[in-house]
Amino acid sequence: MNRIAISLPAPSSSVLSDRERAVAEKFASGLTYREIGEALFIAPSTVRTHLATIYEKLGVRNKIGLAAYFTGTSGAQPAALLPLPDASPVLAIFPIECLNSEERWRRFADGLSSDITIDLARYAGLPVIAFHTMKSLGSKPADFAADSKALGVTYIVSGQLRADDQRVRLTIELADARNGVSLWRERYDRPVEDIFALQDSLTESIINVLAGSFGTLATIGRNAVRRKPPASLRAYDCYLLAVEQHTTSSRAGNAEAIRLFSRALELDPTFANAWAELAYAYSVQACNGFGDNLPASIENWRTAVENALRLDPTDSCAHACLGDLRACLGDLEGAERAHRRAFEYGFNHAGILTLLAGSKALVGGDPLEAMPLIERAMRLNPLAPPWYFGIQGSILFVASRHREAIAALRRSAPESPNVLMFLALAHAAVGEAGEAARIAARLKAEFPSFSVEGFIAGHPVTNPDALVAIRHAAELAKLG
Repeated sequence: MNRIAISLPAPSSSVLSDRERAVAEKFASGLTYREIGEALFIAPSTVRTHLATIYEKLGVRNKIGLAAYFTGTSGAQPAALLPLPDASPVLAIFPIECLNSEERWRRFADGLSSDITIDLARYAGLPVIAFHTMKSLGSKPADFAADSKALGVTYIVSGQLRADDQRVRLTIELADARNGVSLWRERYDRPVEDIFALQDSLTESIINVLAGSFGTLATIGRNAVRRKPPASLRAYDCYLLAVEQHTTSSRAGNAEAIRLFSRALELDPTFANAWAELAYAYSVQACNGFGDNLPASIENWRTAVENALRLDPTDSCAHACLGDLRACLGDLEGAERAHRRAFEYGFNHAGILTLLAGSKALVGGDPLEAMPLIERAMRLNPLAPPWYFGIQGSILFVASRHREAIAALRRSAPESPNVLMFLALAHAAVGEAGEAARIAARLKAEFPSFSVEGFIAGHPVTNPDALVAIRHAAELAKLG
């Protein structure tokens, strides 16, 4: 397995101040910025500033490395020398260049750079070089060749900021660290209102375009993987291909996703993100009736999500998956706690918001509360994959917005029995019996083992309003 060595001092308890150590321990244990701030009587923004310094001092790039340092699982070696998930890409984010002379805008650019660095490390599942390390280099991307090699960097992100009293214009670019070739470039033009809300909005937008299963980084990675011979695939390569298959929502795609995630975990059993995604693949198997043995699917689901959370107790995807699992096992209070945790860790991650919106509508909660979550997810991720629309359609159906549900479901995965079921139900609910019957016939022909009650049991559907709506429409559509 490849290792990335960074010329930073080995971690030592003496390098952190008492306040920094308190912040680091609480963050590594799974607390959010807000929770840490409340416990230590400091602002969440101060927590964020402390973490940037802590990452630089300890030589870690993400929460897994931080947790490993405090739990002692890294042994005597520095956290910066810990093996990565089979040489997954490493990002370096340069301090955004401020083209204004005013000090307030320079501070804004630095704050934005720090936020993007910390939140990408938190949500993207990729190692990210600490902001203070990058700031201390004092070099431009064009002069970064030597530093890039020393730090093991794969991609670099840079930007320029222009601002006046009315508008902020930010240009962000992603480039290949080895040759400087531009891979992606975007310009953001926003009005100046609440400066902190503006900073959060820009950070969220950039993260959701770069990260995620259909984000820029994953797309670039998959295109490179497809040029490799199958025998040479690494854990991270298998993971990228598996996520793509997983999001098709088809039986064959889900089976291939499980195979590829399992292969990634054979190559690297400590790959927390792969365990979380494998858990979701087994949950899809359960709720779609893709497997022959529902209890076995649920048991595999449980094992994978427990492994994910043992490796990274702050993984928002794993907590969202755990919430649905607990509901499937009848623990609705536990499900609510896990979903709340998922939101705290993934509140600006479009994919997590989409999953939580679907859970709120079907598993527990008020479907009307799910609408703002899915709408925000769609705004955050302009590259929304088809499965977003499948969840949006199920939410709209439960909210009795059947025409809108049909429109959303038509944009989703046509190979998914869940999508076909909700399409049939929505058409039946608006009195289009012929179309409902046609879709129901296709569902029975292509997925003979699928049933509405099986979907309810395997998803699970425990929201009383959702249960009534689904069962009533199933009678109209003559779906068993």
